[in-house]
Amino acid sequence: MLGRYVKAQLMVLLCGGVVGPIFLGVYFTVGQGMFADSMRWMFWTGLLITAVDVLVAIALANYGAKSAAKTQMLEANGVLALAQVTAIGETGTRINDQPVVTIGLHVEGPGLSPFDVQDRVIASVTRLPLITGRKLVVLVDPATNQYQIDWNRSALVGGMMPAQFTLAEDGDRTYDLSGQAGPLMEIMQILKANGVAMDGTIDIRSNPAVRQQVMNVVRRAAAQRVPPAAHMAAPTVDPAAPYVPPPMPAPAGPSTAQRLQELETLRAMGTISDSEYATKRQQIISEL
Repeated sequence: MLGRYVKAQLMVLLCGGVVGPIFLGVYFTVGQGMFADSMRWMFWTGLLITAVDVLVAIALANYGAKSAAKTQMLEANGVLALAQVTAIGETGTRINDQPVVTIGLHVEGPGLSPFDVQDRVIASVTRLPLITGRKLVVLVDPATNQYQIDWNRSALVGGMMPAQFTLAEDGDRTYDLSGQAGPLMEIMQILKANGVAMDGTIDIRSNPAVRQQVMNVVRRAAAQRVPPAAHMAAPTVDPAAPYVPPPMPAPAGPSTAQRLQELETLRAMGTISDSEYATKRQQIISEL
């Protein structure tokens, strides 16, 4: 707790909370003797600001401790579930120049009764594609339906992070399951059930049972992506018929995530105003 308080106090000081200590320092340095009466306001003002800084730091430390305890509890006892984003709405609020949005979630997972909730989240540049991708990973307490969005696992399911598996048994063949929500959720549930942390590269060679389960999921997912040769009938060609080139496919338009990212870039560069940004962003979200 002490460590959290020290970090919170440093954050408060860096965000402007140093004013109170400066006032007190000036008062005790030069506000004595003939200047005592004229500078007494600086003492009381500095004392008040410093007291507020301490209270804010304590509140931040308590919030961080509760959040960490909740995460630890859900990692230990929670169920890993997939939440479908059913609605996205503007709030008109920004935190650190990042918009806060409301999202509706439909949560389903093993052993859970499906339920619907609403949440408010900061739609940062990294989170926005996950929100508009409509799939988020959540940890749920099955007894209370208390939940927490896991943004790291969501990035894996949403294809924002690569998901590649190299199997030595298959001649060091690498399987790419990036963005495949079903198999990745199954693999993450296996890893969580066996206490394997997901922090970058995962090496499960020392755990044969877990490795075998993951290998089975990877191979099954790879096999389902390859269409059977028997179902691929060879096209018939008439030698006497004139050659007609196939029509060119229409170019695919940018995705919603790409359009929002481009909009964020234009605003960051100052190409468009805040009002133009808000109007265009609302237009893009309304088209979902």
